[in-house]
Amino acid sequence: MADTIIEVRDLSKNYIISHENGRDANANLRETITHQFKRMFSKSSPQQENNVQTSEKFWALQDVSFDIERGSRVGILGSNGAGKSTLLKILSKIIEPSEGYAKVTGHVVSLLEVGTGFHQELTGRENIFLNGVILGMSRAEIRKKFDEIVDFAEIAQFLDTPVKKYSSGMYMRLAFAVAAHLEPEILIIDEVLAVGDSRFQKKCINKMDEISRGDGRTVLFVSHNLEAVRSFCNKGIYLNSGKLAMQGDIEEVANKYASFYNGKLTAFKPNSHKPIFFNSITVNSPIVPFNNAIVLQCEVISDSHQDSYIIGMTITDTFDNKVGSILLNNKEPLKKGVNHINIKVPFTNVVPGDYKFITALALDETLNNEDVVWDYPGFTITPDSANNHFMIPKWHHSWGAHIMPDISFI
Repeated sequence: MADTIIEVRDLSKNYIISHENGRDANANLRETITHQFKRMFSKSSPQQENNVQTSEKFWALQDVSFDIERGSRVGILGSNGAGKSTLLKILSKIIEPSEGYAKVTGHVVSLLEVGTGFHQELTGRENIFLNGVILGMSRAEIRKKFDEIVDFAEIAQFLDTPVKKYSSGMYMRLAFAVAAHLEPEILIIDEVLAVGDSRFQKKCINKMDEISRGDGRTVLFVSHNLEAVRSFCNKGIYLNSGKLAMQGDIEEVANKYASFYNGKLTAFKPNSHKPIFFNSITVNSPIVPFNNAIVLQCEVISDSHQDSYIIGMTITDTFDNKVGSILLNNKEPLKKGVNHINIKVPFTNVVPGDYKFITALALDETLNNEDVVWDYPGFTITPDSANNHFMIPKWHHSWGAHIMPDISFI
């Protein structure tokens, strides 16, 4: 009989969420810019914005049931908002379910956010002991593992420095080292390995593999890097919009997850009923070598002359993680009829993988979009052949001058 360590039955969790209802007259400059940018990529009109209900019940999870056997290495897959983090918080006893139950047998250590449980004013040394106590270890047990934790985290030089001065990578290294060396029966890792350099990320994967295969511990691993999930996990759970879409062998689950998102990249259809619309959007090459640029080629048709226009772009991976967004204000006129607009986008330090564009066009700083094209076109960044090593993405949530210095109309 299988040794079940986690049993989940009819698990549901709901939240009451509120919506923005118009502009805040007291908003600061950052909030105003954020609001305008969000409007540019909104599918609703400004008139509709004022009619949105102020709150609703949102089901993060609905009727989810599954079993996990002791010693399994389980990849939890799903897009942003699929319910992955909510599920892991319930399993970690951080939040309670609204319906159903989750029975967890054994000591759980969760690494859900970088630096969770750290005290900012304490040193790395002090936080190792603090985290160990929080995780249920005695001081003697922590001392026994102390040198291993420090060596693995690679922070010996900063051991007596307050962690408030640590970088996010140092936080992650120390947090993972503590969690992995305190011998939990169940280790839960939620995407935090996206922080830090690829060498240490591979080191973490190897450590997870060691404690699972060698010591028979159970690991639940959330990552949007399917290659990392496939290489480490033997089982998979795929969540879609809060519901269990599939569970079973990791290859079968990962393939279903990938095919679902590849299917979202549908053929482009112009919104030709609009007075200004994208008639076509292409890239100069669907294959982009690592650290190279791509040219987005847009054909825009307008029924009237416009003195200037703004192009807004968001780039996401095929699992809807945002790599970055930018607005480009072109002072050149948009002529009546056919317009050809080319935009050079360099991808400096964006890791290899599949990506897609969301492209919008507005006429002025109010950012009332004339047309938006969603999830098209797709393209692939290929690895650097001279440095083709294991990588886990470090996502850039916005582009800055040091990341994307040469985005321009050409």
